[in-house]
Amino acid sequence: MDRKIIAKSLFILLIVVSACWAGCSAKTTSVEPKEKQANPVDVVLNQLSRRTKQLKFYEARVEYKVIQPVFESTTLRKGALYYAKSGRKSKLRADFKTLKQDDEKEQIYREEFIFDGVWLTRINYRIKQVTMHQMAEPNKPVDAFELAGRNLPIVGFAKIEDLKKQFEIKLVEQQGDEEGNFIHLHLKVKPDSTYKDNYTSVDFWIDKKLGLPAKITAVSTEGDIISQIKLLKPQVNSKMDLKIFEFKVPNDFGKEIIPLKKNKN
Repeated sequence: MDRKIIAKSLFILLIVVSACWAGCSAKTTSVEPKEKQANPVDVVLNQLSRRTKQLKFYEARVEYKVIQPVFESTTLRKGALYYAKSGRKSKLRADFKTLKQDDEKEQIYREEFIFDGVWLTRINYRIKQVTMHQMAEPNKPVDAFELAGRNLPIVGFAKIEDLKKQFEIKLVEQQGDEEGNFIHLHLKVKPDSTYKDNYTSVDFWIDKKLGLPAKITAVSTEGDIISQIKLLKPQVNSKMDLKIFEFKVPNDFGKEIIPLKKNKN
């Protein structure tokens, strides 16, 4: 798949969600103030926020599909996702192992993304290339899920306040099997959103039992790219071997280091 398409389609994957309560304002009369009525979307986001704040370890199988309707092309990559947090420090790793294009046979395809709050490291074993992109100051690391959200379509694990700033959010009524198992949110990109040049909308489904996102779908501005991520068989707060976040670059790989872009005053 074209690297530009991958980078663009991965731009959304991991914004994490927070929430606030909305209610009716009381009138200035002698009558007792009305009981606050919580907005259903705010209730969902509030619950999701509490759940993500409790997240210390997370592991799941990941299926990442990119659909290009214009070219009648579908690409499916499979692998695993790992996340660990301790205090202010967090790490995330996405390992893709296989690739399937259209009706072709699934083949071995190894590509890795490692986020440590400061650096995004991308290792492509097919072209033997490593790219290390500094995303934050060493003394000001960001949550790995928040950092990943700028490059992978994983919504629902990072800062929730950003969702309301960037999107108009609606609760979608579920039908059939999804009704009892998932909560569906539709996010429409606002005109002044950071993502206005990349996507028109994002949908994600929250697993009611776990209280965490299980599937995310994003549509590009041209409508010619649909990105979908499924998180399967998740393990939540089950302790993991932190060596999973270690990596070593083979000597014969090309290496590109992109330092943090400084803001001009």
